[in-house]
Amino acid sequence: MLDRSAIKRDWFSNIRADILAGIVVALALIPEAIGFSIIAGVDPRVGLYASVAIAMVIAFTGGRPGMISAATAAVAVVVVPLVRDHGVEYLFAATILMGIFQGIAALLRLDLLMQFVSRSVITGFVNALAILIFMAQLPQLDPTAAGIGWMTYAMVIAALAMIYIIPKFTTAIPSPLIAIIVLTALTIWLDAPVNTVSDMGELPEGLPYFALPDVPLTWETLAIIAPYAATMAAVGLLESLLTAQIVDDMTHTGSNKRRESAGQGIANVVAAMFGGMGGCAMIGQSVINVTSGGRGRLSTFTAGLSLLILLAVLGDLVGRVPMPALVAIMIMVSIGTFSWNSIPNISKHPWQSSVVMLATVVVVVATHNLALGVLAGVILSGVFFTHKVMTMFEVVREREGDTAIYRAKGQIFYASVERFEAALGPESAMPDPADHVIIDVRKAHFWDISAVGALDKVVERMRRNGRSVQVRGLNRASSDLVDKFALTDKTGVEIGLAPHP
Repeated sequence: MLDRSAIKRDWFSNIRADILAGIVVALALIPEAIGFSIIAGVDPRVGLYASVAIAMVIAFTGGRPGMISAATAAVAVVVVPLVRDHGVEYLFAATILMGIFQGIAALLRLDLLMQFVSRSVITGFVNALAILIFMAQLPQLDPTAAGIGWMTYAMVIAALAMIYIIPKFTTAIPSPLIAIIVLTALTIWLDAPVNTVSDMGELPEGLPYFALPDVPLTWETLAIIAPYAATMAAVGLLESLLTAQIVDDMTHTGSNKRRESAGQGIANVVAAMFGGMGGCAMIGQSVINVTSGGRGRLSTFTAGLSLLILLAVLGDLVGRVPMPALVAIMIMVSIGTFSWNSIPNISKHPWQSSVVMLATVVVVVATHNLALGVLAGVILSGVFFTHKVMTMFEVVREREGDTAIYRAKGQIFYASVERFEAALGPESAMPDPADHVIIDVRKAHFWDISAVGALDKVVERMRRNGRSVQVRGLNRASSDLVDKFALTDKTGVEIGLAPHP
């Protein structure tokens, strides 16, 4: 059943701003898609057609309105060996399988794994992408490269000035779009000696058409494409879900991450069937869209449709758009994407959080691999969290008559069992050993079988040394673990526990 209110909100509540923002994004997508095609070793049409198909489809199927998805470098770098060794048709087949894997991930609710990505990792991810976006513009500013002279730098400065100054007077038209129009007209009028979009690669002529990949349907083909497809799916989902979280924060709205996962899968399958490579969400273009006023699904659809129209109808004019204008927009994106507060926060936040953030940045920038950077950050976060919880533990020994009472407090799990065992005896080694021992765990919690095994070991050791032992205060969850996994005293009777119902 259609939700009319949701359709109105996502498609028709911000029509003018969504359409204008989508046009800006479409122009910014062209050099990016061409560049990603070159990275993957395929014709520019493969990246451009992918961007058209993914943007238009994800507008309907995605779970994050206002987010832009298209061909991306994160996916392009993965498929370089596949294209080199087997050809572009195998790329299309791998992209279809990538989409299927993403659909399966949505069914399995793998989007919930994002709960394990800490805020420090997200901040590092954002900062690393901002740095990579800026670094990607440097070749267009290299004074030793062809077509780059003083006019290039003048146009970049002029475009940045327009992007930041015009909004102080009017926001009726996105300032990046004004900068592109003005500088394109100036370039044509003056025949300015600057690089243009056409210098990035030949723009396609005509429309994409439906075709299935021309590969043999054999197990051998599946064995070739499956590893690439799995990697593409994982990288694409990771970048998409992180970008969705960033757009959530920018717009102060929520999104459906499970739907986004499934939507990415559908979009990639469609893209491959129209001659496109795989893609995912793009943080740079999403930031352009949001800062230009785009909020709804209409902005994403407009970006894809505008790109299609630009390629099919206005290809010659698009080819004359000066690269300095697009470089300026991407510099604006990198500046706006970077979390500038994270710099002073390095000294203010706990050192562990700062290390996680910096490690994520360093790994992503060094490897240009978003997945590796996030993985490094998540692992570090897990290590620091485990250490923190492990140290939130203490055992106090008290003597009452001929009884020694060990009062345990904190979390007992695989990382803290050694400290637990060391803190509880052996009682015979104490200066004032008692014949009777009570282990009071009312303020402790046993989390896993390692913790149960440690309790087993302590009780067994004390009994072997001639002490009577009683465990007191196990909570219900800990009691369940003891009854299920303890090697001794499974009923709990001998250690002072009545069997619970």
